[in-house]
Amino acid sequence: MRIILLLPSLYLLLAIVGCGMDQRTKTLPILGSREPVSKLVNGDTIIDTLYHRIPDFQFLNQDSVYITSHTFDNGVYIANFFFTHCPSICPTMQRNLLKVYEKYKGDERVRFLSHSIDFRHDSPSVLKAYADKLGVTNDQWQFVTGSKADIYGIADSYMVYTKEDSGVPGGYDHSGYFILVDKDKHIRGAYDGTEDEQVQLLFNELEILLKEYE
Repeated sequence: MRIILLLPSLYLLLAIVGCGMDQRTKTLPILGSREPVSKLVNGDTIIDTLYHRIPDFQFLNQDSVYITSHTFDNGVYIANFFFTHCPSICPTMQRNLLKVYEKYKGDERVRFLSHSIDFRHDSPSVLKAYADKLGVTNDQWQFVTGSKADIYGIADSYMVYTKEDSGVPGGYDHSGYFILVDKDKHIRGAYDGTEDEQVQLLFNELEILLKEYE
């Protein structure tokens, strides 16, 4: 359960630190680990910071096409984890993410990435039918599948909890966070996709992030 608690707690702390900032100059924090690194610049040793980032990946999407991390270059994206026959939080999560998709539909600056954690059942054809039923009509929102190792491994990079668990409804347990990722593959926000207030916060902070690139 520590993975569930880590990201929200860190995000809350950074949000509190930044809440007194002028909204015109506000920037979002970079979440996750950071490491000081030294480099030589004109003969001088400079200490820089290496921030946590989402590693390169490759997954099969709803159209049976492999997509990679480079699919999301030159824009920001919102990632989450779900499975198509989820009986608990997924329907609410995906309906709320659909609201964001509908607002930014056709806007090349914003993309969406939903990872299925049901590596047995959620084949590309199942994901395609799910996306169509949800109302996704372009390739701006990708639904992907992969091996258990790859999907659950990338979940750790997003600092999102995922687990195969026969003791819970549907057989899989996961947290319901939407993860906001910038052009450099840094995590800039995490939002509970089941809470209206958190979804509104995502709308607000997505605009803040987009203004960084104007």
